[in-house]
Formats: sequence, C-alpha cells, structure tokens
Amino acid sequence: MTTHFISTEIDLQDNPHELQLAIKTELQKQGEPLRWAITSVDTEQQKVKVEAVVTRIS
Repeated sequence: MTTHFISTEIDLQDNPHELQLAIKTELQKQGEPLRWAITSVDTEQQKVKVEAVVTRIS
C-alpha cells in the first residue's frame, strides 16, 4: 500500500452535501481517500480545487 498526494478540480455544486459526494466519488477513482480539503473556489469557472492524500494497493 502506498500513499499519494493528489490535486483535482470538481464542478461546484449548489448543495454542500452534493459537493461532498462528488468529491468523495472523484477521489475514490484515485484510491482510498485518507484526508482531503477544498483549497480554492473559482466562482467564474464553477470549479473547486481539492487536494487529498489517498492510498493505493501496489
């Protein structure tokens, strides 16, 4: 098992619960999320930048 730092952009959602689900779904494509944070919000582009640490089975 290895850990990886990743950064991704997610479409901004109207509902905070939907945003959280979208983030978790996207991160699980990269591995198992250990922790994540929204580091910036671009209201013009309707995107949020998320940085995370995920684990992957080697």
